[in-house]
Amino acid sequence: MNKPDPMDQLSMNPDQLYREEVFTDQETGSIRRLTPVTRDGSTDPDRNVEYVGQTQVMTPAGPLPLSFELQGNSLGEAASQFAPAAAQAIQEAVEEIKRMQREQQSSIMVPGQGGGSGGMPGGGMPGGGIKL
Repeated sequence: MNKPDPMDQLSMNPDQLYREEVFTDQETGSIRRLTPVTRDGSTDPDRNVEYVGQTQVMTPAGPLPLSFELQGNSLGEAASQFAPAAAQAIQEAVEEIKRMQREQQSSIMVPGQGGGSGGMPGGGMPGGGIKL
C-alpha cells in the first residue's frame, strides 16, 4: 500500500487565493476580511469577499479561541453581525464541551483494558479535567 505524499497536503491552490486584512477594536475581537484574488494578486471579481470573526472566551482551562463566519457585504455589516455570531459560536462550543463530557462520563471501562485511571475511583482525572 502506498502512503500518501505529505507534499500533496502542502500544495496551495493558486485559483483559491485570498488577500487577508485584519480589523480589531482591541477589546472584543477581530474581523478578518478575505478578499479573493487571482493568480497575479489582483482582486477576483468573480468570487465574494468573506468575513470571519475571531474572539476568545475564558474557561477554567484557559482561553478558548473561537472563529465564526460573518454575513455582510461590507465591513460595517460584518461588524454589526459580530455579537450575535459570537454568541452562537459560544453556545455551540458549550454544547460540544457538554457532549464530550457526557461521552467521557458514559464510557464503560472493561477490566484488562487499562484506562490509566491512576487509581482514581471511576477512572477519569481528579477535578473533572476535560480533554479537548
